[in-house]
Amino acid sequence: MTHPARLTIGVIGAGRVGAVLGAALARAGHHVHAVYAVSDESRDRAEALLPGVPVKDIHGVIDGADLVLLAVPDDALAELVAGLAATDTWQAGQIVVHTSGRYGTDILRPALSAHILPVAIHPAMTFTGTALDLGRLEDCAFGVTGPDALRPMAEALVVEMGGEPVWVAENQRAAYHAALAHGSNHLVTLIAEAMEVLSAAGVDEPRAVLGPLARAALDNALRLGDAALTGPVARGDVSTVGTHLRELERISPEIRSTYVALARATAVRALESGRLQPSAAEPLLDTLADQEPTS
Repeated sequence: MTHPARLTIGVIGAGRVGAVLGAALARAGHHVHAVYAVSDESRDRAEALLPGVPVKDIHGVIDGADLVLLAVPDDALAELVAGLAATDTWQAGQIVVHTSGRYGTDILRPALSAHILPVAIHPAMTFTGTALDLGRLEDCAFGVTGPDALRPMAEALVVEMGGEPVWVAENQRAAYHAALAHGSNHLVTLIAEAMEVLSAAGVDEPRAVLGPLARAALDNALRLGDAALTGPVARGDVSTVGTHLRELERISPEIRSTYVALARATAVRALESGRLQPSAAEPLLDTLADQEPTS
């Protein structure tokens, strides 16, 4: 893979993602010439991860940059791009990279009249905003979207940061992001709820009990997919599931609602994959349907 020439980079947004990716690009030999940071926390982060890089206003960051990294919240991205286009801030030939998982390059369309080169590069990783994240970028997948002509350059940038490029079509960007949010954000909720129930059951160290099981389950799921399903739902054990639901109603009706939704989804997947026989699935799904939350 051809590596890009050394670039002068401006970073807009010294949040957890922007500062870390800026540091990763600097580590790869690129020159980060300026960063835009508003809050005291962002300025401290920029100082820690991008030492010696001056903090400038947005125009100062863009001026003279070969590549502009837009690491701003999703809801702020469209307005920022359009506003800079309206003020003729973009410079012809600049590579403009945003880090949003939700969007592809269509959101950069207002800047195309300035002849910028649009790319979306999203790291599929949760960030702390510290130097620890630089090590976590190793083998991290980055969702890359852009014109075919820019694909080698975009993928080379990802490799230089230590990541693994994964090409995502423009019209599949929302689905890509939904999958990541579902698999990571909702996993946090699931684990937190399970630890809450363990605490209610009198377990002093819920994480010590759940940790090995959850790590093994995640590893099995990533390796085996639906074939990793175990437990009472996959076995069609209606009595056990009913007992779970009664206990969860006592402890937390909200957590029971999560259990019901996931048990239904698990039963359907187990049925479709052949792990659960239709004769066992029917009474199980009936039990879950009958166990609606009380008003």
